[in-house]
Amino acid sequence: MDALSINTIRGLCLDAVQEAESGHPGTPMDIAPVAYTLWQRFLRFDPADPIWPNRDRFVLSEGHASALLWSLLHLTGVRAVDPDYEVLGRSAVTLEDLKTFRRLDSHAPGHPEYRWTSGVEATTGPLGQGVAMSVGMAMAGQWLAARYNRNGFPIFDFDVYALAGDGCMMEGVSSEAASLAGHQRLTNLCWIYDSNRVTIEGRTDIAFTEDLAARFIAYGWNVATVADANDVDQVAPALHSFKAERERPTLIVVHSHIGYGSPLEGSPRVHGEPLGVEAVKATKRFLGMPEDAEFFIPDGVYDWFAKGVGRRGADARAEWEARFKEYASVHPELADEIERMQRRELPDGWEGVLPSFPPDPKGTATRASSGQVLNAVAEAVPWLLGGSADLAPSTKTRLTSDGAGDFQPGERGGRNFHFGVREHTAAAIANGMALTKLRPYWSGFLIFSDYARGAIRLSALMEIPVVHIFTHDSIGVGEDGPTHQPVEQLASLRAMPGLLVFRPADANEVVEAWRLIAGLRREPAALVLSRQPLPTLDRSRLNGADGVAKGAYVLADAPNGRVDVILLATGSEVALAVAVREELAGEGIGVRVVSMPCWELFERQPREYRDGVLPPEVTARVGIEQASTLGWDRYVGPEGAVVGMHTFGASAPLKQLLSKFGFTPEKVSGIARELAMRGKEAR
Repeated sequence: MDALSINTIRGLCLDAVQEAESGHPGTPMDIAPVAYTLWQRFLRFDPADPIWPNRDRFVLSEGHASALLWSLLHLTGVRAVDPDYEVLGRSAVTLEDLKTFRRLDSHAPGHPEYRWTSGVEATTGPLGQGVAMSVGMAMAGQWLAARYNRNGFPIFDFDVYALAGDGCMMEGVSSEAASLAGHQRLTNLCWIYDSNRVTIEGRTDIAFTEDLAARFIAYGWNVATVADANDVDQVAPALHSFKAERERPTLIVVHSHIGYGSPLEGSPRVHGEPLGVEAVKATKRFLGMPEDAEFFIPDGVYDWFAKGVGRRGADARAEWEARFKEYASVHPELADEIERMQRRELPDGWEGVLPSFPPDPKGTATRASSGQVLNAVAEAVPWLLGGSADLAPSTKTRLTSDGAGDFQPGERGGRNFHFGVREHTAAAIANGMALTKLRPYWSGFLIFSDYARGAIRLSALMEIPVVHIFTHDSIGVGEDGPTHQPVEQLASLRAMPGLLVFRPADANEVVEAWRLIAGLRREPAALVLSRQPLPTLDRSRLNGADGVAKGAYVLADAPNGRVDVILLATGSEVALAVAVREELAGEGIGVRVVSMPCWELFERQPREYRDGVLPPEVTARVGIEQASTLGWDRYVGPEGAVVGMHTFGASAPLKQLLSKFGFTPEKVSGIARELAMRGKEAR
C-alpha cells in the first residue's frame, strides 16, 4: 500500500500537469515518497479539521511542486474551511480541481495559496519564503507553549515541517532564517531538503557547489541524510531523528532524482514543463500504473490514507479538544485568549488603553509616540509581539512592560524578538507568526523596506494582519545621506494591492492609526514614522484625528469658508501645510489643509465623501510630501502641483535639506499663491 499510494500521488501529479499543459512534474515525482511518509506516518494533522490550533504545520517551500500538495490534500480528504473559520462539508481539493490544475477558479492553482485552498499553511512560490515563514511558525509554537501550557495541560506542542528544494537553499532569505533558527535552537522545526541537483538552467553544479550540510552544522542544526528518496525505510529513521532531537532544529538532506521513472529523469526539461503524452504513458508503465487511465486512484488508497493520517489526526484532535475543555474550566482567562486569537479578535475594552496627546508645538517624533501607543496596546493584547532588524532603540518598538522580556532559547515567553540585521527574514518570520494567529510586528528603517519587499508582498497576498513598522521616513534622516533617505519607497508600498500604508502627521494621528491597525483581521499595514519631532497639532483649533479612519480628512478649512486652494500632505509635511495656511490667510487666500495619512482607506470611501474633502471645482491643489511624486497626480489633478522629491537626497543637516529641496513655507506658499490667483482669474 505504501508503494501504491506513492505511485498514485505521482500519477495524479503527472496527469494534472499534462492536462494543464503547464507546471512542474519532476519535483513531485522525485519527492513523493518522502512527502507520503511524513504525512502518513508522522504528521499530526486532522483532514477533517485542518485548522485545529495544535496541528503540525507542513509548508511546501518549493511551491512550484504544488501538484504534490494538491494530490495529498485530495487523497487525505482535507475539508474546506470558510473565511469565518468554519469547517465545511466539502473537500478542499476535489478530483475536478486536480483536473483543472492551474485553471481559473480551480482550488489547485499553480502555487500554494494560503487564503484560497484549505490545508495550505502558507503561500509559497518565491523560493526561500516558505522555509523562512516556517521559522516564524516554530518560534510562535515555542512562545505559545511558554505562555499557555500549564502542568498537565500541554496545549501547544506542535512541530513545523518545511519541504524545500535547491532553489530555496540558494536564496539568501533561507540562509538568514536558518542562521536565526540555529541560534534560537528551534527543536520543533524540521526542514526537508529535496536535493535533486537540477534547476531551470541545468545541473546545480554550474552555480551551487557548497557543502550545505557543513553550513547547517555551523548554524547549529542537527543534520540527517537520506541517500535515496525512494527508500521509505531510510526516510522514517531520519524523521525519527528529528523527533528525538532536544537541542537543535533539524535538516534532513534527501538525495532524489528529478522526474523519477520518466524518460526525462535527471533532465532540466522535467523541471518546468509537461512530459508529453507518450512520456507520461511510459512513466506510468514504469510505475506499474495503467498507462491509459488518467487521474487514476486505485481501490483502497483513500481508505489507506484515512487509516493513517486521518485516524491519527482525528485521535490527536479529539484528545486535544477534551484537554482544552478541561483546561478552560481551570484556566478560563487563558482559554479565552486562545479562542480570541484563533478568531483574530481582540480583548473586550482594549481601546480604553489608547493614550491621547496634548498640543505641543515642539511635539515628538512619530516613532516615539508610536512606541508609547504600541506598549499600551501590547498591555491589553498579550499576543501582540515582535521586534526589529537590530534597530529597536531607533524604531522605538521594544516592549517595556514588566515581564515582556526577550525571546531566547532560555526564555520562550519573551515578547521582544531579536531578528538581527536580517530585514527580509524579519518580515518573513512575522508572516509565519501571523499564520499561527499571533499578532506580530517587525520594524526597520523605511529605506530598508526594499530588502523585505518579497515578504511584505506575501503579507498582502495572504491577507494576514502583519504590522510592518518603518521609521526614518524621509530626507529628515539628514546627515546619513541618500543611502538612508527613502524617496521611492512610499510610492512602492502604496503600489502593493491589499497593503494599508499609514504616514501619520502627529502623535494623535499615530493613536488613530494604531486603533485601526490593531483591529485588522485580514490586511497587513505599513506604519511609516518620522525620526525628527513633529508638532502635536492643537485639535481645539483643528479637526480631530479620528478622520484617519477615512484615510484623508479636512484638517483645517478656509477661515471664510471659500476654498481658493487645497494643500494636501502626509506625515511631517502636514505641519508645513498648516503654517502655509496661516500665512496665506493674512493675504485673504482661503486655504484648506487635507491630511492624507492612508491613501488606500481614502479610496474606499464613497464618492460623496471624497468629493467633500477634495471638491472637484477646486482645481488649485498642492500636494506636499518628502518622497517621490509618483501617484500624487490623481489628487492634485492636471492644474495642480506637487512639492516632492525628483532626485535622491543629500547628506546635510535637516534644515539645509528642507531648503534645498523646497520644503519651506516660502516655497510652498509661493506655489499655492500662484495657483490660487490663477484659479480666481479663471472664475
